[in-house]
Amino acid sequence: MSQYLFDPPAVVTVPVEGQTEVFPVRRILCVGRNYAAHRREMGGDDRDPPFFFAKPADAIVGPGGDVAYPPKTANLHHEIELVVALKAGGRDIPVDKALDLVFGYAVGVDMTRRDLQNAAKDKGQPWDAAKGFDASAPISAIRPLAGPAPQGRITLSVNGETKQDATVADMIWAVDEIVAEASKLWTLVPGDLIYTGTPEGVGPLVRGDMVAGEVEGVGTLAFKVI
Repeated sequence: MSQYLFDPPAVVTVPVEGQTEVFPVRRILCVGRNYAAHRREMGGDDRDPPFFFAKPADAIVGPGGDVAYPPKTANLHHEIELVVALKAGGRDIPVDKALDLVFGYAVGVDMTRRDLQNAAKDKGQPWDAAKGFDASAPISAIRPLAGPAPQGRITLSVNGETKQDATVADMIWAVDEIVAEASKLWTLVPGDLIYTGTPEGVGPLVRGDMVAGEVEGVGTLAFKVI
């Protein structure tokens, strides 16, 4: 039997509300520009289809964890998002079967080095350094919920001041459509997380900021930028 050269990294996990078992994270897929007002905020067109990018599993920061301000940026932004946690997978999943894959939902923040992202856009380069850095995916505990996501408010505040305030119902692509579309691009598996996009109001964070987010009917998330 082959032996590892060194100990493999630990499995990244997210707690589950009301359960001792934890959710093992396989990968993180993210949807870009899935709220019309945010598309306009970022210079897009309402007719543009949403697109996907990825973060590594070890970008996760679980509930109660602080978020370290990353290097090589002077413009770190918050993006509050509904997160979908998958309990099953497959390829080319029909929209009417997509919700069968959902284990539950969580509150997440897609941390973004906006200056690096803008520079990459200008040069036609990938966004990995802007989106997939260490501690770039804070998340709440997962709430087990079958079926469609709650459609209520999604909000984020910084130091008690509301910065993002919309409703999940404002998403252009619903969860079933997002899951079905993702399954055309990847073979989805249990343990995949999908960050479903952010509403308008994204903005900068600095060290010492206290961030609080909520998706109504799903949960809350709070962390300090250190």
